[in-house]
Amino acid sequence: FLPSLPENKILVAQRPLLIVANKTATLVCNYTYNGTGKEFRASLHKGTDSAVEVCFISWNTTKTSTNSNKEFNCQGFHDKDKVIFNLWNMSANQTDIYFCKIEAMYPPPYVYNEKSNGTVIHVKAFFVPFLKETPIQTQEPQSAIRLWIMVAVTGVLAFYSMLITAAFINYWQKSKKNMYHQSDYMNMTPRHPPYQKNKGYPSYAPTRDYTAYRS
Repeated sequence: FLPSLPENKILVAQRPLLIVANKTATLVCNYTYNGTGKEFRASLHKGTDSAVEVCFISWNTTKTSTNSNKEFNCQGFHDKDKVIFNLWNMSANQTDIYFCKIEAMYPPPYVYNEKSNGTVIHVKAFFVPFLKETPIQTQEPQSAIRLWIMVAVTGVLAFYSMLITAAFINYWQKSKKNMYHQSDYMNMTPRHPPYQKNKGYPSYAPTRDYTAYRS
């Protein structure tokens, strides 16, 4: 509701809250002006201090032009006593309070509206459930496959380790038996040293003393 105003005054009204669920918002700025201006400018500002100008539109009796901040997708349209700002591809971090500013640029005097209560545009985060569930569903089978591979490799290594250990023990036992049999059947017959083979007496016989026969 916009009350009647004295000449050269501008009053703006906005809806207090706008919920955005599909990344697209339409903000309507209703205004009342009783002056003699013929050239106007309307702009949309973001933040409690209106520090960021989102986009603007200017018009007169013959032409209209509009421009947008490069960080926003915004376009303005002018109707009889309202300005419509369309925003699209909005993100959750663009949730904030937005203010409409209407200015009478020409002819003098220059006037603009007092700051309105603004509109809180709440952009809901856009989730795609199936995109987030898909990696979880693919990770679970991969984890299970990796687990089974590790178990199989561990089992094969353990089996081969057991085989190698058993073969080593068997070989060691056989070697021990062979050494035992060889010691049992060893030839115990005494042998003469090589240098005593041609002598006619045993190696243990005493040496004759021939000096006894000389006397």
